[in-house]
Amino acid sequence: MSELQEKILAVLNDGGFHSGEALGSALGVSRTAVWKQLQKLATMGLPLESIKGTGYRLAQGFELLAAVDIRAHLSAASPRHIDVFHSLESTNTFAREQAAKRDYAGSVVFAERQTAGRGRRGKEWLSPFGASIYMSVLWDFEQGVQALQGLSLGVGVAVRRALLELGLADVSLKWPNDIYVKGKKLGGILLEMVGDPEGHCSVVIGIGINVSMPIAIGQNIDQPWTDLDSELLSAVSRNKLAARLIDEIFTLLADFETVGFSAYRDEWESADAFSGLQCAIITPRETVSGVLSGVDNNGAVRLRLADGSIQRFIGGELSLRQV
Repeated sequence: MSELQEKILAVLNDGGFHSGEALGSALGVSRTAVWKQLQKLATMGLPLESIKGTGYRLAQGFELLAAVDIRAHLSAASPRHIDVFHSLESTNTFAREQAAKRDYAGSVVFAERQTAGRGRRGKEWLSPFGASIYMSVLWDFEQGVQALQGLSLGVGVAVRRALLELGLADVSLKWPNDIYVKGKKLGGILLEMVGDPEGHCSVVIGIGINVSMPIAIGQNIDQPWTDLDSELLSAVSRNKLAARLIDEIFTLLADFETVGFSAYRDEWESADAFSGLQCAIITPRETVSGVLSGVDNNGAVRLRLADGSIQRFIGGELSLRQV
């Protein structure tokens, strides 16, 4: 996003109408230059409204993220940094780069859109401007990957707590990292490790939550999905949602290395969206069918096979489709 586009957004963020002439005068550019930038912003998915003879504004209720507003809503956590960008390749990529450059642990980064957002197994995560929460947390661990077992499931518990606090009902979890509401995907979690797998390492925790997904873009999602606007009676403040997510995730991370996933296992299983259903676990080596039977203390999913035995999987893709 260009510097001029950012300046235009800063003006329009007050929710009022601004004429092209007034915008140009305030920003020191021509009315034509303003119009061209507004057209580019519209193609990014911003909900711009225009009335001839009156001007332009962001649709009522549209809210840009701001670090100062997020901090104002925090009640438990104190992130070292809260960075908010209008556009990034991906928040996970940015956080991973900071881990290599400087002391960024205990910090959070948000983007209004991602140009190369990623889900599990390299799948694209659609990231239209201002439509969702795209965030990453960077956290340090001292005991290597052994201490991280079940962390993605634990983060799922934290995200679910934050959503319940905001009044969302029927929030469930799908192993290993998806957030569901009424059988539809609302969000996901992506963890990446940086550093020594046997000792001190950093973990990038990426979270995406659909807030107000444009229907046209949602048509490109290859599974049933939903967003907060569809599930809540009134619009939720994205800054408040961001703060609740930080509070709950930081609370979990503060002692996870000590207590592990076992402290969250019961809560995760109580929210398991597909417990008891026939499914398949797909790994690079095999596809195994059975009945979902919860998870163990390390976050491995338990699958009851046809002969009654239990097989555990620490990684893989869970599919409810016939295979």
